[in-house]
Amino acid sequence: MIFMGSDAIALPALNAIARGECGDVDILAVYTQPDKPRGRGKRIEANAIKLWALENEIPVFQPGRVDRAVRMEIEAMNPDVILIMAYGHLLSQALIDVPLRGTWNLHTSILPKYRGASPIQASIVSGGAESGVSFMRLVRQMDAGPVLDVEKVDIERLDTAMELESKLSQACVPLLARCLPSVLDGSAKPESQNESDATYVRKLSKSDGTLDFNQPAAQVANRINGLFPWPGTRFEHDGVVLKVGLADYDDQVSGKSAGFVLGLEPQGLAVACETGTLFLKRLQRPGGKMLDAESFLRGFEIPEGTILKSKDASPLVASQPF
Repeated sequence: MIFMGSDAIALPALNAIARGECGDVDILAVYTQPDKPRGRGKRIEANAIKLWALENEIPVFQPGRVDRAVRMEIEAMNPDVILIMAYGHLLSQALIDVPLRGTWNLHTSILPKYRGASPIQASIVSGGAESGVSFMRLVRQMDAGPVLDVEKVDIERLDTAMELESKLSQACVPLLARCLPSVLDGSAKPESQNESDATYVRKLSKSDGTLDFNQPAAQVANRINGLFPWPGTRFEHDGVVLKVGLADYDDQVSGKSAGFVLGLEPQGLAVACETGTLFLKRLQRPGGKMLDAESFLRGFEIPEGTILKSKDASPLVASQPF
């Protein structure tokens, strides 16, 4: 097998394969993104997948483009399977067709929902009660291949994208334990997705972190939690841009206009929304640490009666590709 991926979310899956928990599988090589600048110092560093491969003495390849030369390189290895998770490169049909038992992908949503680049964030922002990892055969059309199996996980009310990513990362292990043996022996029978149920998500940017208090409180809270830690959400007060790390809500009617600060409550800093009350539970000022609301407000005042300005929040999910 050849693995292609660039994100630490795949590490539990790789460890399970290496331990023999997913059948008799040898990882011939790992393909991952080139080393990139990371952190505040922008030092060139390897990603977690490359470091794992080096630690496990598996050959690592880091092409900037997956071109014909890469395909010929992989053909020479004669893999039975290519497994992909969060790789960051598109593959040609010629490369997809190389392995005898196919090219397969781990996608972090319950397909056909949330095809595209940000399914974890979209699952929370959309207010979903569950998410999952789909094991699908790769096709050229984005995340449209037939699905062999899904491992589902619950989304808790205060889960951020960071917590959900961790759950989905672990969910890959039992999923692969069920799926890889049937793929390798040729008995796997994936089922086509229902195209009429497909939805799409896009690549996120920092501009997606704006908050619109003219929306229902539940919707604003879900956006805050779903976009943490990146790109994160923020609002401006007294000329300072403040980040929000966690939020909750209730259906309490305040009678105040959207964005009106109701004061500190046990659940967090209360803010009126179009409907319901939003509770900002964690806040951060520039150069500071993310703090619980009570601790934050000891050093940075947001008085009751303040009106927080809303900014349009762009949709993350659509019925057609963005």
